Amino acid sequence: MLLAIQAYNDSCSETDKAICNLLANTINSVLGDSESKIWHAHPVWFLNGNPIVGYSKQKKGIRLMFWSGADFDERALNVLGAKFKDASIFYNEISQINLEDLKRWLQKSETIQWDYKNIVKRKGQLEKIVL
Repeated sequence: MLLAIQAYNDSCSETDKAICNLLANTINSVLGDSESKIWHAHPVWFLNGNPIVGYSKQKKGIRLMFWSGADFDERALNVLGAKFKDASIFYNEISQINLEDLKRWLQKSETIQWDYKNIVKRKGQLEKIVL
């Protein structure tokens, strides 16, 4: 795991740290070709420079967000972005994480992508990436 991401995880409470470590390890395992870094103050994974998945500590818990998750057709990703194509789920206990679901979402994140990398160049307009 990237040292900066481990430092982020280590800064959380013990419960949140366990959640973050499981998420990071699973993401790294499934998205082996991804690049990870701290981006806008939280861990994010990218494929070819496009943000795919990340998590952050929020009042409601640890928010796992998929940038293109609104198109995954997954009921559990029920926190949909108002402006873009993101979808999220919140975790407060490690037992809430369904690894089968998480791995399926990560696999979908590789094939279902909107181009966030070029959103500024396109003045806020998203285009679907055809893989």
